[in-house]
Amino acid sequence: MTINKSIFSVIIFLMVSCSGREELSQWRGPDRNGKYSETGLLKQWPEEGPEMLWSFEGLGVGHGSVSFAGDRLFVLGMPDTIGVIYSFDMQGNLLWQKEYGLEWYKNYTGPRSTPTIIGGLLYFVSGQGVAFCMETETGDVIWSIDMFEKFGAQKTSWGIAESPLLDGDRIILTPGGVENNVVALDRFTGETIWTSVGHGEQSSYCSPILAQHNNTRLIVTMTATSIIGIDADNGQTLWRIEHRQGNKINANSPVYRDGKVFCASGQADTLEGHVMIELSQDGKTAEVGWRNQKWYNLMEGLILHEGGLYSSTFEKKEFYCLDASSGKLNYVMDEIAGGAIIFADGLFYCYGTDGVLALIDADESGSRVISSFKVQLGTDQHWAHPVIQGKKWYVRHGNALMCYAIAAI
Repeated sequence: MTINKSIFSVIIFLMVSCSGREELSQWRGPDRNGKYSETGLLKQWPEEGPEMLWSFEGLGVGHGSVSFAGDRLFVLGMPDTIGVIYSFDMQGNLLWQKEYGLEWYKNYTGPRSTPTIIGGLLYFVSGQGVAFCMETETGDVIWSIDMFEKFGAQKTSWGIAESPLLDGDRIILTPGGVENNVVALDRFTGETIWTSVGHGEQSSYCSPILAQHNNTRLIVTMTATSIIGIDADNGQTLWRIEHRQGNKINANSPVYRDGKVFCASGQADTLEGHVMIELSQDGKTAEVGWRNQKWYNLMEGLILHEGGLYSSTFEKKEFYCLDASSGKLNYVMDEIAGGAIIFADGLFYCYGTDGVLALIDADESGSRVISSFKVQLGTDQHWAHPVIQGKKWYVRHGNALMCYAIAAI
């Protein structure tokens, strides 16, 4: 029996609506900007670090973060060359695991994507460029799309590293095809709603954001040599700002606030560093407000807080603050190695590439390390961005996932 796709979409919509779990979980937190709304957290850790409530070793390699659906959490791994999605309860008990196909096994191996979860459905992209929609209860695949076959995705040196963006009933992806550069899919069926030519270049390990700018809704992302703004309603490419990194690694998600877009890339043959882009009133044009080409950030994430833009340098002891309005350096601290940065309850959480986890008090005039300790479990690179949920801190180090208690007593 053949079911009409529109009817199938309605069935899936009703199924997930009845699940009663509509809270969004995604890459870099609720607003995709590295800032978490948790309060009542520890202002200082014990010398050995906060209490580890549980850990799990056996994920295989991978660099993605955890996501949540109700009383479950999800993460991707690769024990050999096949990708696996794992589902845990909140006490760290493995509920189920399912293979989903070939993963990225060529260099810096393993999945890169963090699942996007809403209303009982889970979305991610494998390092091989296959986008998936699964049920959170069972891991059953609702739909999957090979972006190389369907959208002409162009190959990248280190695989596809994108966490899907939710826009209402749409999922936004960046295949990086010449014609189909950025696409919007019906999140229930996987059907194409629109495609955008963007700048027609390969993707660059970046996860896009959605910015509401006055009356215009913008998809903003970075591709191989560009920062692009796309009309979220119809896929029209509105503007492009050139932004180059020698290895075509534009991996940090942009950050938007009050008509300004902030981006950063790392150092290689060509250095663009940090940039602030000013949008026109209608958001349909843009121009560079400032550039800072001395300080750079490969994939550590940006935190825009009050008047400061907080950043760190890949594999260097540099945590620093730029003036968000001018791009000028306020200060640099050399106490910790650069790494992924998130923010919660007035403090910064940094996961250094040397495996040191640090709690940092910082403002525009200076910063200090309050507490720090070193991760004891896991394998390979310390690249996964940590997550705060339910007054707990989740840290993924390759093969291992750790959960720390950070609620204030």
